[in-house]
Amino acid sequence: MALTPVYECHDEGELPIIKSLLEANNIPYFIKNEHFGSLYPGASMSFNTRLIMVDEVDVDRTSILLSRMAKDDPAWDQAS
Repeated sequence: MALTPVYECHDEGELPIIKSLLEANNIPYFIKNEHFGSLYPGASMSFNTRLIMVDEVDVDRTSILLSRMAKDDPAWDQAS
């Protein structure tokens, strides 16, 4: 299983949503800095960002699921 980075989480609120989406779709994942990143909330810096990683075979499915997480997606703004 080769893990591939698919998304960099910059917000405390994004992480539980992403985890729920992946778990609901049976996509195994690993979050680099999952707990360390929350030690210093606020400004996102290179040492405290959470990196979502999935198996190579799940990259396309994950990208589709997370495509609406983009901050500039008007559909995301309407849903919240």
